[in-house]
Amino acid sequence: MDVTLTTSRLVLRQPRLIDAERLARFLDNFAVSGNLARVPYPYRLADAKAWLRSWRPDRPAGETGFTIELPGEGLIGHVGFHADVDGIVIGYWLAQPFWNRGFMTEAARGALEWYFETSDAEMVQSGVFHFNKASLAIQRKLGFIEIGTSSRLCLARGEELRHIDTRLTRAAWAAKRAASGQQDPVNR
Repeated sequence: MDVTLTTSRLVLRQPRLIDAERLARFLDNFAVSGNLARVPYPYRLADAKAWLRSWRPDRPAGETGFTIELPGEGLIGHVGFHADVDGIVIGYWLAQPFWNRGFMTEAARGALEWYFETSDAEMVQSGVFHFNKASLAIQRKLGFIEIGTSSRLCLARGEELRHIDTRLTRAAWAAKRAASGQQDPVNR
């Protein structure tokens, strides 16, 4: 879906070919790519261009992703949905210079709000490699619960790693938002 969302500090928009240089620069950092399942390391400009050329804005909600843009700065990360063996998964990454400022929680919250409003899905899956405590903390803030562990390939590390599997149900999302009064406005 060709959608643009805005949160209090961020713009979530469709990826564009002009993002290739920043995408390559930020993903060619093992501190970032080493936490992701589907991103190789090193990550080159050619990888970024190939991924961006494959992007189609007419994908359904469960296959839609958003470039995270900080106004005045440009691309700082990505959040998106994709199909996996267990259903629809939300994945995300944030460039290292922007860590520890709440940007990823804000972006993921905006994407989830949009996803649950747009689709009739009853849940979304996610998870983290066992060492990625910061990402697990983000998921817990958003209402994800741990449902088990599995083994997943990390392309950047070239090995299977223990993965903490998580899930967020529509009901848990609604209850958490109602109980906490979380209202990150998401505008279209």
